[in-house]
Amino acid sequence: MSEGGAAAVGLLHALATTEGEVAIAAGTGTITVFEPSPQLWRGRPYGPDLDSVLVNAPPAIMSIRHGDFSHYTAWLGERGTDHIDERLGQPLVPRALYGEYLEHTAEKAVAALAEQGWPVRVVSARVSEVARSGAGIVVRTDDAQEHRATHLALCVGGGAPPDLYGLAGGPGFTADPYPLAGTLDNVPAETDVAVIGSGLTAVDVVVSLAARGHAGRISLLSRSGVLPHVWQRQDGRSPRHVTAERVLELRQTRGNVTLDDLIGLLRAELADAGEDFQELTTELRAAGTDNPVQRLRRQIAAIDDPRIGRRVLQQTVHSVGPYAWRLLPESDRSWLRRHLRTAASVASPMIPRNASILMRLLDSGQLTVTPGIHTIEPVNGRYRVRHGPGELTAEIVVNAVNPPPQAVPASARDLVRSVLGNCLATLHPSGGLIPADPRLHVVGDLTGGGSFITSSIPGVAAQASRVAEALGSRHIP
Repeated sequence: MSEGGAAAVGLLHALATTEGEVAIAAGTGTITVFEPSPQLWRGRPYGPDLDSVLVNAPPAIMSIRHGDFSHYTAWLGERGTDHIDERLGQPLVPRALYGEYLEHTAEKAVAALAEQGWPVRVVSARVSEVARSGAGIVVRTDDAQEHRATHLALCVGGGAPPDLYGLAGGPGFTADPYPLAGTLDNVPAETDVAVIGSGLTAVDVVVSLAARGHAGRISLLSRSGVLPHVWQRQDGRSPRHVTAERVLELRQTRGNVTLDDLIGLLRAELADAGEDFQELTTELRAAGTDNPVQRLRRQIAAIDDPRIGRRVLQQTVHSVGPYAWRLLPESDRSWLRRHLRTAASVASPMIPRNASILMRLLDSGQLTVTPGIHTIEPVNGRYRVRHGPGELTAEIVVNAVNPPPQAVPASARDLVRSVLGNCLATLHPSGGLIPADPRLHVVGDLTGGGSFITSSIPGVAAQASRVAEALGSRHIP
């Protein structure tokens, strides 16, 4: 298993519980986890960081146990009361605390697997090469060690932000903002800061600057200028039409599931509530053209709006989406990818607390959202930003561009090159890996043809459950 972040935790948990009983009953062996970083079980997103860097979703969709939306909530328990987002009415904790949940879940899974004859060992080295070896696989690490296995699961995380403007190595430029605790220590309080991007990572940077009392100007730079939507307060309603059960019925009766089918389920959901589907789609289409500041103000005002349209989308894209995505024809998936910015904004909104901080900074004039970026270049110790109507300058530039879906992390490039070179997997046309050998499995963002919602915990948990079932059906010796 390579590497040891949330995807690995999901797979270990699935193997240790009901999903993995067949595999465990088939014999005994050793599970080896390769993780070169010090953030075992946490991965890049959930290591130690500033308390202002919060989990960006309600607890119900952060459970690493597939199908059990209360697993994380139960672990959080009373600790959640110290982290309530007042507008959302739910606990939204620092990501480092969520990392503790992943650690706890992994440790319980490791203990359970050991009792069942499957001890887990951790190798603190990067996998550089894999190859077929008879009926198994040989795994080579960058410390020149070889490890033999019957199966290999790639659990690597997401990629790093791309350097769209070629600024790497420049003074005052940060290529990857996380952990923000280290990045922002190097930002003087009075300097002007430009943040490339306007998604959730950019929001983290701005909110954390504000938490540290930053006094200089902050500019969000983006080609589109689209800010994430804002989570709405949950109303306790459970969808009746947009459910995994209804999607399964469509598949069984029609043999396939299309985007039009899913839209039909959403139409029925809105009709039951007396709401207009066209009104919802008009609102969503306007995301790319509306003034971002005015739109954010409307979104904050709509946190308690009784209309259910966006609530249904935000809930079901995580609970039903991972299953439905696999059933859609490639033409429908391609359509959704073409609308990636809007789709991701709706599916992964910002939390109300962060939205309110952005609104305060925008109203004060300290923060601006600048769309239509053409170039960013170093000039006389500062950075000059050219955009549609003019230009601005900043002393510090933080790269907060979201990695594209299925991006390969730098630490996994040798591994992926080896997997492809040895014909253990092929590249999916839209990105990611498709196993070409039954001994190879993929869990997480690197899954070929995977959803545009990168790092979705429900999606990772669903993939982990499927891989555990697949391992069980093959009766690991």
